[in-house]
Amino acid sequence: MRFHLSVLSILSVLPVLTGCAVNPATGQRQFSLVSEGQEIAMGQEGAQQVEASIGLYPDSALQAFVSRVGMSMASKSERPTLPWRFGVVEDAAINAFALPGGPIYFTRGILTHMNSEAEMASVMGHEIGHVTARHSAQMMSRAQVAQIGLGVGSILSSEIASVAGAASTGLGLLFLKYGRDAESQADELGFRYMMTDGYDPRAMRDMFIMLSRVTGEAGRLPNWLSSHPDPDNRLERTDERLAELNRDLSAAVVGRQAFMRMIDGIVFGENPRSGYFVGQEFLHPDLKFRMTFPSGWKTHNGTDAVTSISAAEDAILELRLAAGADPAAALRAFAAQEGLTSNQPESGSLNGLPAAAAEWQAQTEQGVLRGRVVFVAYEGRTYRIMGYTALANYGAYRQAFVGTQGSFARVTEASILNRQPNRLRVVTLPRAMTLREFHAAYPSVVPVEQVALINAVDLDARLAQGRQVKRVVAG
Repeated sequence: MRFHLSVLSILSVLPVLTGCAVNPATGQRQFSLVSEGQEIAMGQEGAQQVEASIGLYPDSALQAFVSRVGMSMASKSERPTLPWRFGVVEDAAINAFALPGGPIYFTRGILTHMNSEAEMASVMGHEIGHVTARHSAQMMSRAQVAQIGLGVGSILSSEIASVAGAASTGLGLLFLKYGRDAESQADELGFRYMMTDGYDPRAMRDMFIMLSRVTGEAGRLPNWLSSHPDPDNRLERTDERLAELNRDLSAAVVGRQAFMRMIDGIVFGENPRSGYFVGQEFLHPDLKFRMTFPSGWKTHNGTDAVTSISAAEDAILELRLAAGADPAAALRAFAAQEGLTSNQPESGSLNGLPAAAAEWQAQTEQGVLRGRVVFVAYEGRTYRIMGYTALANYGAYRQAFVGTQGSFARVTEASILNRQPNRLRVVTLPRAMTLREFHAAYPSVVPVEQVALINAVDLDARLAQGRQVKRVVAG
């Protein structure tokens, strides 16, 4: 992937020996083979890929709000001159992540589970802490030193390389799991940064309570619990920090009302406009197509491809966009790849759409792969539908490939074309009531247990008059 290659090219020219410098954020001496300029370059390239492949959430007011909070906090950190940038990406996962050198992103999914500006600031401070402490640069430097010491040609450790070169995304390096020490350090820095900017640090414990209640919420990005482990242990440390404070927090900023106004109307959960599954059938309202994957195969709607893997995990089908608008030309370009051979291409139509197909074979490090690819033109785009497996298994899977590829067709039903995402709506209570009474008076399309989760209350909680409470309504 482009990002992986750029990391290799940057690291390959680094000097083997360098001095240790004191990190201004942590006060600790750090050994780093990655300069600040290289760190910034990697982050900027990563940010471009994030925004191109995942996409920013289309709400300029919300983007400006998140950026304002982030820039204010970053300007008071120990590295204020970095090219900081803050944004919200279009993803349902509960996550936030920092890239080297300044870019920081929240998913819209994590915002729907927050209840105040201070809670957002607690996560913002944590991610800023990863950047100011140069945790990514430290990880890459340690990996390079280990490889040099072993006399190995590869720059990256196997753990980092396996993530950075993941076939499913060029953004793997952005979601490396930091060690326990780095996470604790980012928590400590985040606690400091949010207090410096006037926020109530008790919101950090509220975030950890929410995160500990979230168990495997769906999303395309790694969730917070995967990349930021042990929220319970970190809650205990936050309580210790709060107990050690000797100051009045009554005037500290919480910002509940302003935050609730900003997230009122935000998309909640997966957005069907980006495509969705009904059983094994994939439907895309915006692009107006459908395709059915084999029964029993695992399916996934990714940011740049829809994929499916066989039950035995030895065959793959994928749908993605291809360059150009002519299927025959796209097939010729595909067949011209070095190391790949294909049979005589077939041109014609697929369910009334211009298409071209061929079977192919390629030698890889894992052995010989054999597959079938179809390029189909529709609505000004060309799609590539490819199935492949090991040469020995191709006969067993060929019909599954042909069947799935042949199912690509137009969508014409208004019920699919007009389907809209669920959205978060904020209700100001006209009177005091319990959460269950609220759910009965203002129904949601999600269970009451999830309504309790996103509002950070218990099922039997009593809600005061005038409180702002979130519900989820159908699009």
